[in-house]
Amino acid sequence: MSERVAVVAVGGHESANGAALPGLFGPEVTSVACGRQLHRAVCALLRGGADRVCVVPITLGRDATLVADTARTLLALPAAERARVLLGRPFAGTEQLTEWLRAAAARVPARAALLVAAPAGEPQEDAELYRIARLVWQHGTHRIVEVALIGGDPDLGRALERCRVLGAVRTVALPASFVLPPVPGVAPLLSGPAAAGVLAARVGLAVERFRVHGDDGLAATGAHWPVHTHPDRPALDHAHSLGRAHGREFVHASPFPVA
Repeated sequence: MSERVAVVAVGGHESANGAALPGLFGPEVTSVACGRQLHRAVCALLRGGADRVCVVPITLGRDATLVADTARTLLALPAAERARVLLGRPFAGTEQLTEWLRAAAARVPARAALLVAAPAGEPQEDAELYRIARLVWQHGTHRIVEVALIGGDPDLGRALERCRVLGAVRTVALPASFVLPPVPGVAPLLSGPAAAGVLAARVGLAVERFRVHGDDGLAATGAHWPVHTHPDRPALDHAHSLGRAHGREFVHASPFPVA
């Protein structure tokens, strides 16, 4: 008889601390924030009949502490519960996020401006969003690619106004997180089936790793599983590249005036 493995998706600021995940992954996946919610959810699932619980940090590479914080929370469980818990690898990194955004951008008419939107995080995490937007512009056909930080600066209103000033007749928002920007007609970055497929792959890998190697993943931290925030690079090193190339323009949506 196969084990019954319950799945917990733990989210940080990229998913409004897990609040944006239930509609994406479905009712069979428990979505929580890190810390007490995660601790209580794991204990409840084990008491409720699960043979094992697999926890997957739901990050797209812009939450530098989520993996380590998740591991610390799980390591604080009582020994009996901890022995039945697996920590899966992060949902995705910035390379996957960039590719998914590029795929989404390719479906938008080239004459439209693009607005890459995600909740604000720490300065390095926000800088990473500018780097990603620069790559979307570099490998695409859109003349204007902007960044909006939900709950930060530049916010959606400021970024949309900047697109208008630069001559955009139409601006299309692309979510770079699981939180959808509050503008009409925005589609999720990943469909439900696609997101569920990625999550299932992470769970399957964690279960197989434990079965073959006895590795529960709990020794891993953010230092072992980098989320590619490039802390060694100056902030906004790529996104500060202003100017024109191949007839297109990438604009760094700075909160300060740009000459």
